[in-house]
Amino acid sequence: MKDLLTHLVFWHWLGLALILGIVDVILGANFLFVWCGFAAAFVGILMLLIPKLSWELQFLIFGIGVLASFIGWRQVLKRTRKPSDQPQLNRRSRQYIGRIFTLDTPIVNGRGKVRVDDSQWVVEGNDMEIGTKVKVVDVEGVILKVEKI
Repeated sequence: MKDLLTHLVFWHWLGLALILGIVDVILGANFLFVWCGFAAAFVGILMLLIPKLSWELQFLIFGIGVLASFIGWRQVLKRTRKPSDQPQLNRRSRQYIGRIFTLDTPIVNGRGKVRVDDSQWVVEGNDMEIGTKVKVVDVEGVILKVEKI
């Protein structure tokens, strides 16, 4: 294995860069492998300029390049990412906070049910009778926390 590593040349790194780019496109990895490919291409170019680099130094430069490119890409994403106009989109239960519902079953011993659109949700709150209007004030997992209005 050590013999294989000591015979690395520039085209090995450039080939790895190309393969990583292709893998990213095939897998749809959202630039994950592209940044590794850029680091490999950088090491390949360094090998063209300095062919006597030890394999240990090549891998160290590659590792640092991968980390630096990930950190740089993350910074770019932070600056360019727009806040969502629907931040609760994938948090269905959180969308119900502030809404008012009518109890389908009474809240007994702290638990009852309400109909929300086409499904029933478990609610927690003070004991109340069927038909009472309640407001969702919080969510804990799939349980809506309610108060009487």
